[in-house]
Amino acid sequence: MLTFNIRGENVEVTEAIRNYVIKRISKLEKFFEDNVQAIAHVNLKVYPNRSYKVEVTIPLPFLTLRAEETSNDMYGSIDLVTDKLERQIRKYKTKVNRKSRETGMQTPEFVDNDDDEASDDDLKIVRTKQISLKPMDSEEAVLQMDMLGHDFFIFQDADTDGTSVVYRRKDGRYGLIEID
Repeated sequence: MLTFNIRGENVEVTEAIRNYVIKRISKLEKFFEDNVQAIAHVNLKVYPNRSYKVEVTIPLPFLTLRAEETSNDMYGSIDLVTDKLERQIRKYKTKVNRKSRETGMQTPEFVDNDDDEASDDDLKIVRTKQISLKPMDSEEAVLQMDMLGHDFFIFQDADTDGTSVVYRRKDGRYGLIEID
């Protein structure tokens, strides 16, 4: 089911680390049906301040699971990222199961274990906003985002006349998403 591609940056991936990653992430296979084949891309990083970052990406035919976690313990980061991935799967599975009950369609991607279904409150939209997009460049959008104290900002790009999103990355820098 899952095959592993484990890389290390500034750290040697020992057999013990490799076995621990495989043991922990393989527990996610219980959520998949037997015919699902996927590669789990695991990237382990060590920073100069002795913190450890674990990034896991699992591209599946029906969605891409991705999580990252940073802590002062490599094994702790592996545990935390596995827990994040499991929460993502449970949340997705709940959403898909709810839609399949409403539409009557069967969804074969996940094994149906209703006992571990997430609560409806986890997926409930609690606020809706209407916005009008203003033409501006990406630098002005970043300034607007910072001024509002938000983590992202949607705007109409004055140069391309398309819709774009600027966002604050976890490392404190900024990203830009251009919508086709």
